[in-house]
This record gives sequence, C-alpha cells and structure tokens, in this order.
Amino acid sequence: MDEQAALALIGDRLSAAGDDCAVVDGQVVTTDMLHERTDFPGGTTRYTAGWRAVGASLSDVASMGAEATAAVAVYAAPEFDADELTAFVDGAADVCEAVGAEYVGGDLDGHDEFTVATTALGDTDDPVFRSGASPGDALCVTGTLGRSGAAVWLFERGEVERANDLFRFEPRVRAGVALRQYATAMMDSSDGLARSVHQLCAASDCGADLSGPLPIDDAVDAVADDAEERRELGVFFGEDFELVCTVPEADLAVAREAVPCPLHRIGTVTDGAVTLDGTSLPDRGYSH
Repeated sequence: MDEQAALALIGDRLSAAGDDCAVVDGQVVTTDMLHERTDFPGGTTRYTAGWRAVGASLSDVASMGAEATAAVAVYAAPEFDADELTAFVDGAADVCEAVGAEYVGGDLDGHDEFTVATTALGDTDDPVFRSGASPGDALCVTGTLGRSGAAVWLFERGEVERANDLFRFEPRVRAGVALRQYATAMMDSSDGLARSVHQLCAASDCGADLSGPLPIDDAVDAVADDAEERRELGVFFGEDFELVCTVPEADLAVAREAVPCPLHRIGTVTDGAVTLDGTSLPDRGYSH
C-alpha cells in the first residue's frame, strides 16, 4: 500500500480527515514526521532541519488561513550532541518567530536515525478547506516552485551552503490569513504542484486547466540541464510549501493586493480533467 492508498484508507475511517489540518473548536492542529534518510540530504545542518521540520507543520496551518500560535517537536537521534541540538532548537524557534508563533518545546528520544516529529497549532474561526472550489475560479499559487528540488541537487553536488539556504522557507502564514476572506479552497504544495492540484480538485469535485509559464524559481534554472528537468523540479518534485488556492475571478485583483508575497494565477477551475497547456497533467508528486 502506497501513501495515497493509506491516506484514502484513513479518510474512510475518519470523517474529519482530508485537509492539511484538523479543526477543533476554533483551533487548527497538524503533525508531521521527517527522517534523515528521506527528508534531510547529506549536508543539511541541524539549524536547517529544525527550521524546515517545524516550518512544514506551520505551512499546514497557513493553508487553513489560520494564525499560527505555537509549535512543538520530538527530536530523536542516535546520540545527543550539544551543538546539533542547540542548532535544531534555534532553527525551530526562528521559523516560528518569522510567522509570529512560538516554539514551546517538545520531547527527546533515542533513535537509530535522526527523526523529527512536529506539531503546530493555529487559530481561526473561518478555516479554508480544500473542498470549496467552483468552475470559473482562478487557480493560483504563491511564491515560486522548485526551490526544494534545486536544493536537493545542490546538496548532491556538495554546494551545501546554497542548498541549506534554499531548504529554509518562510511558511506562508501571513499569505494564508490574507487569503482567508477570498480563497474558496486552499492547501499547501508539499506534495508538488501537480499532485496538490489533483488533491484540491478531487476534494472540490472539479477539474482545472493550468497554463504556462509557471512561476519556476530561478534556482531551478541554475541546476536543470533542460526543459524536461526544469518541469520535473518545478511541477512534480514538491516540498516547496507554497499555497495552492482558488479565488473567484472578481476577487483576484484585490486578493493579490492583500497577499504579502507574489500570488500567481496559473489556471482556471473547470468541470473537466486536470490539464497543463491542454495536455493531461499526471497525478504525480512527492511520496514518503
């Protein structure tokens, strides 16, 4: 059973599952787990790991249009090195500070592989779900795509300073809050643009026509050898933690003005299939 099948199984048993966060009495809550082998390439600093791990959960809070309030993490490793642990906590605290939240602690555990489990909380009385998109809505994404894919390639090439910089992203909490009054559906792009659009469309029972050029990050052009590699890193690789949302056509201009980062229109919601430049867009992306 792959990850998508496992999620579907859980969704069949838990009616509240299916969005980036659970909503409980005006709060949103989410949890994530990251492993050294699959999530932290060689050369990833513990500071970057702390920032990225906690940031991943804060990104889920952002996708619900919630104000981030707090985060905790479980830090598990074969041994506790003082410098590494301190750097991790600094990274976790700094990413929280960047979005107006607080890192309030967690737990320590021994493990044969460096592993982090994070939980983030947020507040909202009006969460944005994945299921509200309607044909005619504008399909949008914040920021740029492909930073994480470019970072992994740079790690592999030994350019670890630049790779760590790209691996640290600011969760789009402020953008999510600003979009809350305009977005009909929203989620983050941790699984990649293509898979995220498919997931949003499935939840909203709709389709989407995407059209280029897509907002691919300049870092991708520095590592991709050709257009096919550029497309792979920008559209399918994932782990960029941008917001994918739908906005009524009439509200798009004012929504762009309200959002404190670039908001790119990449297509239109339809009642058909998911396509890119008129060709079927595969439901493919990041898998754990």
